[in-house]
Amino acid sequence: MQKRPFGVFDPAPVGGAARTRIRWEIWLVLAVSVGQSALYSVLSFIRTVQRSLETNQPVGAQQTQLNPARDAEALWDALYQLLDIVFSLAVVALVVYLLWEPGSRALARIGLDFRRIGGDAGRGLLLVAVIGIPGLGLYVAGRLLGVTVGVVASPLDAAWYTVPLLILAAVRAGLTEEVIFLGYLFDRLRRLGWNWWTIILVTAGLRGLYHAYQGVGSIIGNVAMGIVFGWCYRRWGRVMPLVIAHTVIDVFAFVGYPLAVALWPGIF
Repeated sequence: MQKRPFGVFDPAPVGGAARTRIRWEIWLVLAVSVGQSALYSVLSFIRTVQRSLETNQPVGAQQTQLNPARDAEALWDALYQLLDIVFSLAVVALVVYLLWEPGSRALARIGLDFRRIGGDAGRGLLLVAVIGIPGLGLYVAGRLLGVTVGVVASPLDAAWYTVPLLILAAVRAGLTEEVIFLGYLFDRLRRLGWNWWTIILVTAGLRGLYHAYQGVGSIIGNVAMGIVFGWCYRRWGRVMPLVIAHTVIDVFAFVGYPLAVALWPGIF
């Protein structure tokens, strides 16, 4: 195994029984995490297109909801939402456990620690500007063209704990997607002998399918995000800046989006 001075941890390819085990492990991890969500997301997109054809309306006339309520009563809804976040983070912990090897700290190996938090935060915020602003423009363009599903945001005034739960949901999304798409799949696919650009493009494509329920604009935007994030992870060897960037982008989406809807209802 090779560790580059500036770059992602580079494990050597494996063969035989170890190769078979890794393939099965990848499929099982995907089946209980982002792969499962991507399949549901694609089916949701197909259903959206079907409804559009049946009603002779553009895809943009359809709606989807971010962080939908789980119960009509606020307290029970908060409990369900909190449990959902906890169990999602348990899958992230499982993936980190699978990456653990004797004599090697998995979190340090993928760069999910606080050793370089200043630099990680700076890079993360830079990525927010590079990805977040064009992503917003792509969403607006998709809405104007009628190819992006309208996103219904959770109201911010439902209860006093609504905003903290939305922030936790953003942290959950950042950790789930970046640890699995980058920290885990980059390691495992590299051990199967895949080259770096194939890994970057495949994981970016999977990221796009993961968000397919939001329409064509979101698919394109998330594939582009996946390519940029994959290149950065390959270059920096740390997933923390990408978790920070993803979390901040989602905080703006979950918390700032309702404000944008109120200001520009015709677009958002």
